[in-house]
Amino acid sequence: MSKNIDKQIHSEQAMCVNQSELQSKWYQNIKYLIVGILFGIVFVKAEIISWFRIQEMFRFQSFHMYGVIGSAVITGIISVWLIKKFNIKTIAGETVVFHDKVFNKGNVYGAIIFGLGWAITGACPGPLFAQIGSGATVIVVTLLSAVFGTWVYGYFKDKLPH
Repeated sequence: MSKNIDKQIHSEQAMCVNQSELQSKWYQNIKYLIVGILFGIVFVKAEIISWFRIQEMFRFQSFHMYGVIGSAVITGIISVWLIKKFNIKTIAGETVVFHDKVFNKGNVYGAIIFGLGWAITGACPGPLFAQIGSGATVIVVTLLSAVFGTWVYGYFKDKLPH
């Protein structure tokens, strides 16, 4: 039984379970660019990309970021519930499938590294491009570090605790 579960987990890790089989023209992705730009504008206006707001959060000096994160979590919970309840499909008509997650200790190590990086740089991967676009060009170093860290993880993935 354990071998079958290990085999299934390994095969799921080897492939992207959320990858669409649909082929689309390049210009059909413009809608994602527009949503990304609007999302970036909201990030800037809500001060989510502000290094000072992020430092306030990690110093427990302000509720601002906790309110934003909390509202995002609640929005996600409601969205997943609605998708499951009404069997909502993607824009392309594909079925949305939710896979159960298996806990592993590597997630704890990754979360610690992620949190430390977020606290030190004042940048989470989500708003990196909005920060760069708003003029904080030093964040390019953080972006390159994130890309390099992703590459390092991919290189050592098989040797890490999963």
